Amino acid sequence: MSSKLVIKKTKIKDKSKNGSCSLGPLSDLEKHLPSEWWKSLFNSIYLKTDGDVIENDENTKNEVDLIIKTTKIEPSDRILDLCCGQGRHCIELSRRGFFKVFGIDKSRYLIRLAKKRASLLNLHINFSEGDARRIKILEDSVDTVILMGNSFGYFEKEEDDIAVIESIKRILKSEGNLVLDIVDGSWMQQNFEPRSWEWIDQKHLVCRERSLSSDNSKIVSREVVIHEEKGIIADRFYAERLYSADAIMQLLNKCGYSHIERHSNFEPVSSRNQDLGMMKNRLFITAKAQTKKTIFQKQQKKLEISVILGDSTLPDLVKKEGKFNQEDLKTIETLKETLSKLSQFKFNFYEKHSNLIQRLIVESPSFILNLCDEGFLNDAFKEQHVPAILEMLQIPYSGAGPNCLGICYNKTLVRALADSIDIPVPLETYVDTFDQTAALPSIFPALLKPNYGDNSIGITKDAVVNSPEQLIDYLNKMREEFPNRAVLVQEFLPGREFSVALIGNNGNYKILPVLEVDYSDLPSDLPQILSYESKWIFDSPFAQKIKYIKSKLEEETYRQLIDYSIMLFERLECRDYARFDFREDVNGVIKLLEVNPNPGWCIDGKMNIMAGFDNLSYFEFLELIINSALERLNIKH
Repeated sequence: MSSKLVIKKTKIKDKSKNGSCSLGPLSDLEKHLPSEWWKSLFNSIYLKTDGDVIENDENTKNEVDLIIKTTKIEPSDRILDLCCGQGRHCIELSRRGFFKVFGIDKSRYLIRLAKKRASLLNLHINFSEGDARRIKILEDSVDTVILMGNSFGYFEKEEDDIAVIESIKRILKSEGNLVLDIVDGSWMQQNFEPRSWEWIDQKHLVCRERSLSSDNSKIVSREVVIHEEKGIIADRFYAERLYSADAIMQLLNKCGYSHIERHSNFEPVSSRNQDLGMMKNRLFITAKAQTKKTIFQKQQKKLEISVILGDSTLPDLVKKEGKFNQEDLKTIETLKETLSKLSQFKFNFYEKHSNLIQRLIVESPSFILNLCDEGFLNDAFKEQHVPAILEMLQIPYSGAGPNCLGICYNKTLVRALADSIDIPVPLETYVDTFDQTAALPSIFPALLKPNYGDNSIGITKDAVVNSPEQLIDYLNKMREEFPNRAVLVQEFLPGREFSVALIGNNGNYKILPVLEVDYSDLPSDLPQILSYESKWIFDSPFAQKIKYIKSKLEEETYRQLIDYSIMLFERLECRDYARFDFREDVNGVIKLLEVNPNPGWCIDGKMNIMAGFDNLSYFEFLELIINSALERLNIKH
């Protein structure tokens, strides 16, 4: 066989920008307002322009004092900081001994910053990305929701503001507290500054314009940020709906809140004390959720969830000794015990594949939790068959559809798609089953693996080869073991290995902490790979010595991993949850290894380990996946 290799060079696009163009003088600010301006506004520039107030420790302490005084919250209360930004209120509450505080915000930049700041202070706070209109938290599970710093009224339609209020009401416990901090709309309509400018530090100048919207319901703002050397670095627009005290209190009353109370208006402390804008004169409103009927007062019907698993009575060629073993059965039992703790649901299980289709037709379940990652009849090539059957029977289900599963099972297709959207991938040669004249790479070391397969099937300690002779020997071995499968010969990536997990849909993702594979204890004569032995030969050095740790990443590396994962999630049409594996090459360039839609759900699997890094229990991890699917399908429970 030839050792010739044709290398395709992948050019990575530089997405950085040096400065920004201004639109110049405008007669109508409203015409230039993006409908979803809030998706991109809250970044490092926002922290500079508003930092005199929102990065001011005295303000944060005063506001938390006011929250505690007006709500009488206790340290054991579960408190959600909705639209939490960089996490300043969560961090201050946590410092004061409130240990069940968590935050949600739509800005990925601010959530990353919040996590970093909490970690540096050794505070265990769960921060996640999310949409305030669709809060992905269990009903009746939160004691207090705080919505601080003018984080209300951003949406184009008032119906979306109402959706936020309703979403909060759903998750609040009976008579739980809502704290709302918003600009006094009546005052602002009469007193806003049409134009202003100020130096925000030694190098940055911000010029502001403001006007009322055509219907007088919003104040539209424009900020032009200028750097002394770079020139204009931002020209951006935003808006906020203006609520008077009476209007917001009436809205809360209409939505079913009680004990609605307006406290004294307050103004922030400012380190610059110049243009305070929307933060200048604010309403502080508290309210309580309605008294909710208890389970004894209101008969609640539990949502029935049917769970499809692999068939433990059938052979499974992927598993150790080709069948379900005691470890597998124990894993299933742990799953069942954990799901039973989700008291709002009633679970039943489909574990026999011989009568699966007949049962589905007769019983017609209202929702399927599809955990059959073994495939129909435990055939990995038929993993997509399970959702295909459910599609034909019109039964809603969790996880990826058949098309997504089919594409992702073919590693070459995933690689080609990633390459097409400028996500770096390893150099690779595809060797067809019947190809006797393939041009094999001369770059070593190289990694051999089947084009189709999961659970590291075919990737053993000998899969990393260092010479043409070793390559040909292992290629022949794979052809004997997997006679009908093409083989991939890839450049071996010797750098750090990462996994990214996303839970959610449509841009509303919870991003679990990035996992890193720690090979430091693996004997030096073994290749640093997650081999078949690491997953199925439990007494092997791979299984004993390889560890999974929470990765410590530089901001740019973290950003790349998350951006790549979201691009792949959406392009491949993943749903509800997915995992993405990456590794660095010899030059530190991050390259995609594979995409795992419907990844392993077991208690010792990567995703649950990553959930643990975020202080989530196995119970909460499974609940997140279920709620993500139910929300996507609009199934009420």
